[in-house]
Amino acid sequence: MKAFSITILACLLGSLLFAQSPAKKVLVLYENGGHHLAFSKRAMPWLDSLARQRHWQLDYRTTAAGINDSSLQHYQLVLQLDYPPYAWPDAAVKAFESYIQEGKGGWVGLHHATLLGEFDGYPMWNWFSAFMGDIRFKDYIANFATGTVEVEDAQHPVMKGIPATFRVSNEEWYTYNKSPRPKVHVLATVNERTYTPASDKQMGDHPVVWTNRQMKARNVYIFMGHSPTHFDNPVYRKLLANAMEWAIGETR
Repeated sequence: MKAFSITILACLLGSLLFAQSPAKKVLVLYENGGHHLAFSKRAMPWLDSLARQRHWQLDYRTTAAGINDSSLQHYQLVLQLDYPPYAWPDAAVKAFESYIQEGKGGWVGLHHATLLGEFDGYPMWNWFSAFMGDIRFKDYIANFATGTVEVEDAQHPVMKGIPATFRVSNEEWYTYNKSPRPKVHVLATVNERTYTPASDKQMGDHPVVWTNRQMKARNVYIFMGHSPTHFDNPVYRKLLANAMEWAIGETR
């Protein structure tokens, strides 16, 4: 009976300490317009639910304006939720580069984060291209396709509980000028032979989940992030939750 009471007390004290510890903060950059808005709207309630479970505080922003060294120091994770890597103010660019290079926090990027090139009159962010494996956007499947993603590194924490292969529907699968593989650690690829409907927009070696080990910050890029129906897919939800938990430092 005494041992049982001590166990209960320990659990209560642990819960109290967890409740009193400061919440980790996550900066979520998302697009508030265009054809990615539906994905952002679907992602938010799911992210809010995950944050409650993990004792995180989410701050949503639709612009990189206001990001600087001072503001970023409050965040343990930046989630680039379909937010493109261009049109960032100079202060935000410098602060983000320092944040990643010096490991001041973690980063998870989705989909539009590799829209690298000259868009809307803005030049390519060369540092960000190098961060993503020295790539540039080339083309995409405009009419969407379903494809099979194949896990390459099942031992990485981001892939914990993820099946060896899984299907992703209604995605616009980017192609790049080259594979990022020589510069990044690939966690998963898409098998282009499984595209339904078939498409000639192919790369051959086509990584879709990777991390850049040359940066001090824990970082994960997940290409899939166009269709709001991804959140109906439990594997996709698990993948994104794993990525965020690892990048913020809660898993090893």
